[in-house]
Amino acid sequence: MMKNMLVPKERLAVVIGKDGSVRKTIQKKTNTTISINDDVSISGEPLGVIAAERIILAIGRGFSPENAFELLDDESRLEIIELPKNRKILNRTRSRLIGTDGKIRKKIEYYTDTHISIYGKTVSIIGKNDAVMLCRETLEKIISGSEYKSVFTFLVNKNDKEH
Repeated sequence: MMKNMLVPKERLAVVIGKDGSVRKTIQKKTNTTISINDDVSISGEPLGVIAAERIILAIGRGFSPENAFELLDDESRLEIIELPKNRKILNRTRSRLIGTDGKIRKKIEYYTDTHISIYGKTVSIIGKNDAVMLCRETLEKIISGSEYKSVFTFLVNKNDKEH
């Protein structure tokens, strides 16, 4: 199987890694061959190609390779949420999701046991299925304009019920 995919130019260096280390690790862990030019070409057995594609997509959406490699676990998944296209609303939404010094993003990651990347016009989540669903619901509340206090009350209550 062969798959071609586009990765933002500024993220290609991360996919490659120092001296090709990230690319080599992806190839080794997924038993694929990856070539990088203007796009990324992945070839190999179908399951390996799909796994490599998920990892590269995550890196392209702003995740570190270490976080992207969590997608090798069958229980982990990547979720991508489109943000508003209007520049003014996009900037306000990104600011609300990140918070001062990244506090809001870090707090959501902590309570949901996920990784969040806000990159370009998307916010992406890596984690276990239930955690990703909870994180998505939380992020959508913030995107729709809910107050932080009600969002975190919701999150704390969800965590209390599950533990």
